[in-house]
Amino acid sequence: MKVPSTSNVGRAQPIRRKTIQKTSGVSDVTETAPVRNIHDTASVLGIPSAEMTPKVRNAIMTLMAEVENMRHELEIAHRRIAELEKLADQDSLIEISNRRAFVREMTRMISYSDRYGINSSLIFLDMNDLKVINDTHGHKAGDLALVHVAKTMLGSLRDSDIIGRLGGDEFGIILPKASEENADAKAKQILKLIEDNPLTLDGKKIPLKIAYGIYPLHSGLSPDQALDHADKKMYTHKQSIKNKGA
Repeated sequence: MKVPSTSNVGRAQPIRRKTIQKTSGVSDVTETAPVRNIHDTASVLGIPSAEMTPKVRNAIMTLMAEVENMRHELEIAHRRIAELEKLADQDSLIEISNRRAFVREMTRMISYSDRYGINSSLIFLDMNDLKVINDTHGHKAGDLALVHVAKTMLGSLRDSDIIGRLGGDEFGIILPKASEENADAKAKQILKLIEDNPLTLDGKKIPLKIAYGIYPLHSGLSPDQALDHADKKMYTHKQSIKNKGA
């Protein structure tokens, strides 16, 4: 399976395993900043009391109101930017990181290994037979299956772990400071949880099978190389699952 290039990586804030809250829109800022005393403002501007005529007072009041409005609009803009940054890093279906955000975190963890010599591990997961679910039960059922798998995985991860959807039926998990052995044990735990908690549709339980591959995020590695190696190991596991079922 060919892994698409992921060289163009942004610099948004890291996203951990915690889900990103969906946003239905940007809420307005309801609080208003306190109005400054006009005499304090006049003192700052160096206007003598004798020159504080009604006309000057009105001009200062108008200026103060415009400044407060600008501050109010700036705060709304900052909140809107924060919401958009979250949406840019969120998968369109599931409330986890998308591929762009996940690869950025891989880059960061590899840099951490370069600096401190402490490796992390990547788990590459692929859901088997998603096409069968789509063809048999409809694409909505396929979406529900993907969400079910993601939520099951989230329930077994630490706050420091990073999970993302790499595309289609593929997921990635970064386990900071975890060895390959620890990552393999975690992957097997996740597979057992998914096996013990099948998707239920219209009262019918639909078993979900997952294949996985492990690869260390060590110094000198690129995210594309890590994904490619883990993908190949996942494919080997997928083939073994199919051979057992044959």
